[in-house]
Amino acid sequence: MTLFGFTLGPWGALALAGLLEVAWASGFKFIGPQRPFISAVVVAAMIASFYFLWVATQRLPIGTAYAVWTGIGAVGAATVGVLAYGEPATAVRMVCIVLIVAGIVGLKLFSGAPA
Repeated sequence: MTLFGFTLGPWGALALAGLLEVAWASGFKFIGPQRPFISAVVVAAMIASFYFLWVATQRLPIGTAYAVWTGIGAVGAATVGVLAYGEPATAVRMVCIVLIVAGIVGLKLFSGAPA
């Protein structure tokens, strides 16, 4: 797949889907009828995230793709929560985030899917 002149393989599409998931999950705090533009941007990010997840699943195992997608979203949303919303950054929380990242890296390295 080509996006803005760049070739996007299945892992690139999955990374983009995950980043878009971070965007829409983080944007949930700000949606509502009183904020139609922000709400539309969040919905557009959600649709784009699912689209790129679908693109990735055409060449990656569904279990791997879904786990990586949700992992990127979870780590990203937790990071945004700490950095932007002042949520607590406890040691236990950070260890759990590192474990999620380790799982994502492990799935990438040992999935047997194309690079």
